[in-house]
Amino acid sequence: MIEVLRAGRCDLVMDLGRPGWGALGVPAGGAADQPALAAANRLVGNDEAAAGLEILLAGPSLRFPLGGVVALAGARFRATRSKGGAPAWNETLLLAAGEILNLERAETGCRCWLAVRGGLAVPRVLGSRSTLLSAGFGGYQGRALRTGDTLACATPAGEMPLLRAHPPVPPLDTPLRVVAGPQASLFDDAGLRAFFCGSYRVDAASDRRGLRLTGPAVTHARVELPSQGVLPGTVQVPPGGQPIMLGWDGPVTGGYPAIAAVIAADWPRLAQLRPGDAVRFATVEAEAAPAPAPWAIEALA
Repeated sequence: MIEVLRAGRCDLVMDLGRPGWGALGVPAGGAADQPALAAANRLVGNDEAAAGLEILLAGPSLRFPLGGVVALAGARFRATRSKGGAPAWNETLLLAAGEILNLERAETGCRCWLAVRGGLAVPRVLGSRSTLLSAGFGGYQGRALRTGDTLACATPAGEMPLLRAHPPVPPLDTPLRVVAGPQASLFDDAGLRAFFCGSYRVDAASDRRGLRLTGPAVTHARVELPSQGVLPGTVQVPPGGQPIMLGWDGPVTGGYPAIAAVIAADWPRLAQLRPGDAVRFATVEAEAAPAPAPWAIEALA
């Protein structure tokens, strides 16, 4: 059991999502950085797809009346434990009965993930426990956590070894890698130059549906386009010329021309972009795009 003593800015129950429902207009959703949640689950002995918490920018204060085994992965937050020092990231943590875990603000990045041994026991909706805020279902009552909420956890059997994870080191200050979008030919030389040579900033209006960018206007031919299937990472350009990178809860179809798509290996970087962060782009060939880097897990001595 987990008691929410203070809710964070946006604490959402997430697993690895619900792919396969796009025909009904339901995005796959799930954790913004699925490898990070999967690694946190492995650190507490869960299946990688178990439900945990996705925590955004300013975190919650959580009490564990019966104690528990937890792990934190992703962006590092200023954090404390009521019966110890600062909690470690990317390691198995043993919490005593009644212990309080305080996550304050993100020191770097934007999101972290909290896994609890047994996983968060919320109902499945369309095969997933992930929250879809825009539809008001999944997760904990279809919404972000609030002060006073209580989360149930499954109770697994057996001993739990102490583990440490080694996340891949993301490239710093390098462009997001993209492949050409299906309407790239609609963009003129000036538009392509603005997109690939310009620098953008993440707008404060961004959320899990999409990251809005502000910067050089990307010009393109004004043509009527039928609605088409889109995926997270697709970069669409509305008439105003300011790109939008579609997020994990974004629409499954869209009518704006897509100039590019961020490769899957860089989706974890999208998860850590915060308002005001700089964004640049560089093109790669689809055949040469690298796969997401793995997390290494080892036993603690």
